[in-house]
Amino acid sequence: MDEVEWWEFDTPAEMAEQIAGDVAFVIESAVEAHGGARMALTGGRTPDVVYEALLKKEIDWSKVTLLPTDDRLVPLDDPLSNYAKLTGFFGKTGAEIVSLIDEAALGDYREAGRLGDARLARLDWPLDLVMLGVGPDGHTASIFPGPDLDRAIAGPRERRAVGVRPDPMPAEAPVERVTLTAEALASARAVMVVITGDEKRALVEKAIQEGPLSSSPIGRVVSEIDAAIDIFWSR
Repeated sequence: MDEVEWWEFDTPAEMAEQIAGDVAFVIESAVEAHGGARMALTGGRTPDVVYEALLKKEIDWSKVTLLPTDDRLVPLDDPLSNYAKLTGFFGKTGAEIVSLIDEAALGDYREAGRLGDARLARLDWPLDLVMLGVGPDGHTASIFPGPDLDRAIAGPRERRAVGVRPDPMPAEAPVERVTLTAEALASARAVMVVITGDEKRALVEKAIQEGPLSSSPIGRVVSEIDAAIDIFWSR
């Protein structure tokens, strides 16, 4: 981890406007550098205002590839699907939206992870931008505390996606997942972490201080990242 910079805002709307501008700049720079931009975006509710602000920017979306940092093992049109969420926001822009989920493997999370990894192998790597959220238990993407944590953090370096089974299951979405690995996230050219509230801030600060020995997945993932990390926080 080279550097962590905190950006503080009084409201989520102010934060969203700054993030949207920064993302638009990353896209413009990536298109100029290598003809297109590839970004992994977080699910959850916090980034909704960011995506709304991003849609107001002048962006050539035909040169942008989007994928979720993680997804629930549900049909692609399910309300729990992060692919469905991204499609709802960006489906009419002309961006290419890549799913981590193959509906043929909804009953087998390990096979779903293997198929997701194979699909990602067809993309050019590394990603230009990764946007991460953080859960109240310290999970990021779908890298949860529990038995699959080490596989997602320290599995084979060539793996970009794995299937995981959270334990315990999150009450709001008690389903298995496919997530980008720490290696895939850490290889990105730019990394943003987007959080709100004092509790999340304290959790992330502690996790960063603990580094690779952190019991929190966000701490473990951040310690793997070589690029500078921008953490956006609002009250």
